[in-house]
Amino acid sequence: MTQIDPQFTERCIEALLFAAAEPLSDVDLAKRLPYGADIQAGIAALRARYEGRGIELVCVANRWRFQTATDLAFLMTEEREEPRRLSKAAQETLAIIAYHQPVTRAEIEAVRGVQASRGTIDVLLELGLVRMRGRRRSPGRPVTLGTTDAFLEHYGLATLSDLPGITEMKAAGLLEMNLPPGFSVPDPLGLRSGEDEDPLEDGDEAPEFAQDFLGELEKG
Repeated sequence: MTQIDPQFTERCIEALLFAAAEPLSDVDLAKRLPYGADIQAGIAALRARYEGRGIELVCVANRWRFQTATDLAFLMTEEREEPRRLSKAAQETLAIIAYHQPVTRAEIEAVRGVQASRGTIDVLLELGLVRMRGRRRSPGRPVTLGTTDAFLEHYGLATLSDLPGITEMKAAGLLEMNLPPGFSVPDPLGLRSGEDEDPLEDGDEAPEFAQDFLGELEKG
């Protein structure tokens, strides 16, 4: 039986594990290495060589692989903020709130011509683009909705008076669908003052579509 140079065996194992897409077992290594190579000795030598280094040789489910040293795992963590794309219904609802605020859920439904999904307004509340402003001084005292400073920051607006017209909104991606029947874009300078609403009080019950979201905030 031909004696294989131990250092050559070690280098071969190192190369195979480095290039492998998944951990390799002793059998996998034996299929690649020359007959007579001492795999166990090569593994032991590699483990000793990489001990205390940034990369270490470890056994996972009877298979071998190189991995980042456990105490350096924090260096591999990457935090990225994934932008959350609004659905067409959410964009449309947000546009209505922005141009007609303060506006109630019923008024949103009247403008869109369809029933407002509780999930759609929940998403806008969760993202901080919309807030509950107060209660309308009308039967049932419905809660009114308006935009937030985060809305202005997100769309690069200094004030609500800088809201774009329909053409600009479509170009900016704020409104990517055809306007629903009855939708109009009022003059941003002519937005309601809110004099026909009262501020929310601690004892006020949140509307049904917002209760789940507010409950999560309380848990946090």
